[in-house]
Amino acid sequence: MGSLDRSKKKIQLWKKALLHFVLCFVTGFFTGFAPPSAVNLFSASAVERSPVVVVVPAVPIKAAEEVAEPAGSTANRSLAEISRSVRVPADNDFDPPPLHEGSNARGAEETTPHPRERLLILVTTVRRGDRFQGAFLRRLAHTLRLVPPPLLWIVVQAREDAAATAAMLRTTGVMYRHLTFKENFTDPEAEADHQRNVALSHVEYHRLTGIVHFAGASNVYDLQFFEDIRDVEAFGTWPVAIVSSNRKRVAVDGPVCNSSKVQGWILKDLSYDSRLLISSTDMSPKPRKLNIFGFAFNSSLLWDPERWGRPTSLPDTSQDSIKFVHEVILEDMTKLKGIPAGCSRIMVWHLDTPSIHSLPFHS
Repeated sequence: MGSLDRSKKKIQLWKKALLHFVLCFVTGFFTGFAPPSAVNLFSASAVERSPVVVVVPAVPIKAAEEVAEPAGSTANRSLAEISRSVRVPADNDFDPPPLHEGSNARGAEETTPHPRERLLILVTTVRRGDRFQGAFLRRLAHTLRLVPPPLLWIVVQAREDAAATAAMLRTTGVMYRHLTFKENFTDPEAEADHQRNVALSHVEYHRLTGIVHFAGASNVYDLQFFEDIRDVEAFGTWPVAIVSSNRKRVAVDGPVCNSSKVQGWILKDLSYDSRLLISSTDMSPKPRKLNIFGFAFNSSLLWDPERWGRPTSLPDTSQDSIKFVHEVILEDMTKLKGIPAGCSRIMVWHLDTPSIHSLPFHS
């Protein structure tokens, strides 16, 4: 009797093993006929669950324009937002913007990041029809790739010239926003100021909190410069070397400092004297015109002027933000921080090429 029970148990075990084998064989057999897309379905769902950082600001602006994309473009939009023209709309054009980009739904009080974690907002203007700008932009992009994040590069140019630049910007690996405009200008300086106002309006509307610097496409930078300007609380300034190849001139334009305190301003030609010897006659208490590449400021100045000692009852200045910034910086020198300490080192060089006259030498 015992031997009969054991033989029955063995038969049951063999039946179970055989059934398991048949089921595995049938499953594998039919899986081989499944299309590849069915196999990739699981990996695709895993990718969808992974976090992706996308820069997509709200766009309530009626005059928004998109840059023409190259045919067949399949760009990865996670690194960039292809351009929109920005104007300052009327009060009834849209709802009030958020407190700052990235704030939570309850509008919690903005936290102050550590200086080394501050966002750098670098604004670059592109002149219409300038044959050197493509090469200069690519060179500047390679520099910005070496700067530790967070960094946002805002590039502004005329709409008809923007398609080629948009294609190049997508390959840089730098987080950027590409803004365009339709207006025509005969004066290059007026065009550049308009472009800067377009960028500052974008920063103001989206509450992009950080340190703003106007980075010329033809500028050359010491990488330490970008780390130093993160320490700016309100306004920062520094000397700029201006190199003019066609005129064979070199000049230094900027502040003279005692530690980080600005004492005066100089514009000294070094074409025939490589030594930077400054006398009392070289300095002036204020610059005749602030070098656009020689200062940085906290972007909250654009929407919170009272924080920096400006009355909120001023007439609307957002249509000419760059003029407003110049006035605020120059009216109180005590708020200016000289960079680096003593303003004793050149970290920004502006190359004044024959086709770029945005910063001419003063006579």
